[in-house]
Amino acid sequence: MEANSFYIETYGCTSNKADSYIISSILKKNKYYQTSIDKAEFIIINTCAVKEQTENKIKSRLKQLFKIYSNDVNKHIIIAGCLPHITPNYTEVVKKLIPTFSAIIDLDNIHELPEIFEKIKQGKRNLILKTNNSIDKAEYLIDHTEGKITGIIPISEGCEGSCTYCCVKNARGSLNCYNPHKIIENVKYQLKQGIKQIYLTSQDCSTYQNNNINLFNLVKSIVNLPYKFFLRIGMINPSFLITNFDQLISIFNLEKVYQFLHIPIQSGSNKILKLMQRPYLISKIAEKIEVLRANFPDLTISTDIICGFPSETEYDFYRTINFIKWLKPEILNISKFTARPGTKAKDMKQLDSRTIKERSIRLSNIFRNSLSNMNKKWEGWQGEVLILHKGSAEHQAFGRNFAYKNIFIEKYDDNFGKFVEVKIKKVEGFNLFGKLK
Repeated sequence: MEANSFYIETYGCTSNKADSYIISSILKKNKYYQTSIDKAEFIIINTCAVKEQTENKIKSRLKQLFKIYSNDVNKHIIIAGCLPHITPNYTEVVKKLIPTFSAIIDLDNIHELPEIFEKIKQGKRNLILKTNNSIDKAEYLIDHTEGKITGIIPISEGCEGSCTYCCVKNARGSLNCYNPHKIIENVKYQLKQGIKQIYLTSQDCSTYQNNNINLFNLVKSIVNLPYKFFLRIGMINPSFLITNFDQLISIFNLEKVYQFLHIPIQSGSNKILKLMQRPYLISKIAEKIEVLRANFPDLTISTDIICGFPSETEYDFYRTINFIKWLKPEILNISKFTARPGTKAKDMKQLDSRTIKERSIRLSNIFRNSLSNMNKKWEGWQGEVLILHKGSAEHQAFGRNFAYKNIFIEKYDDNFGKFVEVKIKKVEGFNLFGKLK
């Protein structure tokens, strides 16, 4: 074990990854350094709660850590992230899993970790630390290791929704939009470090509004920074297409913004959407997507579907299948419904697990079949690609173009983080294969 050292293990979404970057940057500025789990004095587990499968994985990990380090007085384990806060008494669950924990922190006191570490060094244990004050996470400048290409900027936390299946709201709370000037300064700070791809993240990017600054105003200010980079907008609530469609059109017209839309529809059935408390109709969403695709024919669409929500009939699921067949999303995230703690959906009549699994498999097969011809139009395309990292084969690199396409470049032995001209020679499902021009 090495003094003043830490290790972070991160689960879940891009917002969680941003939190871990912030934690790491704050600790390093306070004379701590990051190392391996075996050598670290402080082990931070940044948890996620969105799915039961992830929850179970984290529970198993906490049990494992207890088994390994329960007798090591020099190891201090801190539990962060959403999981301890999804219900008022979930900290009791954590205590049983890992009785020797040093601290459980909430999502708005991550900046206090240096002070918390000092308390632990003085012998404090089993600290449960909560705050009623929401912080502006954009003000914490993120430092990256040399060679890092992708940066993440949180623009808000919490949401305005009340989806009946979601327990994350219990942890992250109501909407808190961060100061736009601090967001832009953080973006600039990361771009100066050589970052070439910026992700804007939150539970719902579409709800961003700080005084008279909306999402479009924010994005426009970012892309006007005098650097060469791509900007990816995080998850957009489908309702945004109905209430702020012109704003979305304006965003995709901006140079440097990936033509990529992550819009979690969740179901093709209006009945199920109502039970989920998702305030939109499929017909209205379809109308807007048709206009979007007419304006941006290369737009990459990603969506999420929950299979087996309570009361979902075969007809409801058929509506979802038809919608996905029509939408033809390039990316589809399928979740098998599991009732989450502290949600209204937990009290609804549940479907049989076999039915849920069967529907998930059917939808996966339909999606896979749709991929076979989806990207054929990209064969022969020529244009600029940002090289991000190694590919799966020797002398191969992976990158993305303006439409966020997966592009593998053969015979590439140059540096990553460069923009290069590529010609696509072959298409296989979602993946494009090309060579340098």
